[in-house]
Amino acid sequence: MTAAPPSSEFRIPEDRFVFLHIDLNSFFASVEQQLHPEYRNRPLAVVPTNSDTTACIAASYEAKEFGVKTGTIVGEAKQKCPGIILVEGSHTEYARFSHAIAEAVERVCPVSHTPSIDEMVCQLMGREQLPENARRIAHNIKQAIYQDVGEMLRCSIGMAPNRYLAKIASDMQKPDGLIGLLPSQLPRAIAHLELRDLPGVGARTEARLKAQGIQTMPQLLALDRPGMHKLWDSVWGDRLYHWLRGHVTGDDGAPVPSEIQKSLGHSHVLAPEHRTIPGSWAVAHKLLHKAAMRLRMEKFYAGSMALHIRFALNREQAERLRSKQHFSGLKHTGWGMEARFPDAQDTLTLLEVLQKLWQKRPQGPDFEKPFFVGVTLGRLLPESHHNPGLFADQDRRSQLSSAIDQINLKHGHTTVHLAGMMSARDSAPTRIAFTQIPVQYGSEWM
Repeated sequence: MTAAPPSSEFRIPEDRFVFLHIDLNSFFASVEQQLHPEYRNRPLAVVPTNSDTTACIAASYEAKEFGVKTGTIVGEAKQKCPGIILVEGSHTEYARFSHAIAEAVERVCPVSHTPSIDEMVCQLMGREQLPENARRIAHNIKQAIYQDVGEMLRCSIGMAPNRYLAKIASDMQKPDGLIGLLPSQLPRAIAHLELRDLPGVGARTEARLKAQGIQTMPQLLALDRPGMHKLWDSVWGDRLYHWLRGHVTGDDGAPVPSEIQKSLGHSHVLAPEHRTIPGSWAVAHKLLHKAAMRLRMEKFYAGSMALHIRFALNREQAERLRSKQHFSGLKHTGWGMEARFPDAQDTLTLLEVLQKLWQKRPQGPDFEKPFFVGVTLGRLLPESHHNPGLFADQDRRSQLSSAIDQINLKHGHTTVHLAGMMSARDSAPTRIAFTQIPVQYGSEWM
């Protein structure tokens, strides 16, 4: 099928760059190398815990040369790269650097969108959009990050007439790249890419496209707009048709926000010393402590709670029970349960719900080695929609939680806590935020 001319409702821009997409290169690993000069120019991987069965969450470019990348099992990384430096990730430091980088970028050009902790988008206006001016701004952004934040913090910048193409361009040259995609160069400038290089096209989507006869990018680009609509069976195909040609549609790939946040929570792969029933309970208790504090800071009440536990299995158990395989190679079986209750936000009330859920977990020889715990608060209700209770006990609990929050915001999130999480007080640190934009509560980031 031949490419049809664009609909008159969409504008084909002249050769200008409207968006800059800034992608920080190997961000977590680069932060560690900035903080620790002795790690520079050496293979390094950031890990959630110091265990051979967990997976790397980031790798320096020196480690990538050995085949170590995000998702590589730590034991395998050690085999590929003997002597690799393993660093337990620090959410607090990565959030601090992310905000410092945003301030450096703002010194050159306002940040209009922050898709994730290691990505930022700038929208250019007027004469800024001229190719020579856009390139100058991009170079100045790189220089500002270098000067204000550190020499190890490099970024790749994609320039394009819409956000979708700018994201694609930012991935085309790493590290420290600068690629521009102008309308006059499209779509031929992206014909060499793989289908998986398109944002939103993962393994499942790629398999579905190939099942419909689309094996390569040139085949995809050869479709007209109705053909793209039919391929995706939705308006997404129409949008993608226009985005890949540099058209301005008024919808530049930004996620559509839901009307209200639906849930919040925390989960954690347990360190070996906590893979017992008492240890996992202490960690679950701490996860609830963090979630309840966030609930109050974000001014919500919760009306439901879900508890999820995964139990490690030996070979005989895995054959007998319905089991799955964790990315670390552990065979496991999972359990989860949800409870609903009158809207609450104080820790004591929520803890009572958690205790009741915990008592209903499966028990016996097959369920003695928990290695993962997750606690999620759902059915969120804004404080402004909550009807205050009539009972003094409920008010006292709210006042107690508020007093604990004030102390913890000033001195650290676990300065004051309930006794049940004592053995896990320093475990289950805030997880590294890949897509979540970190928020600072008091002295720490969550």
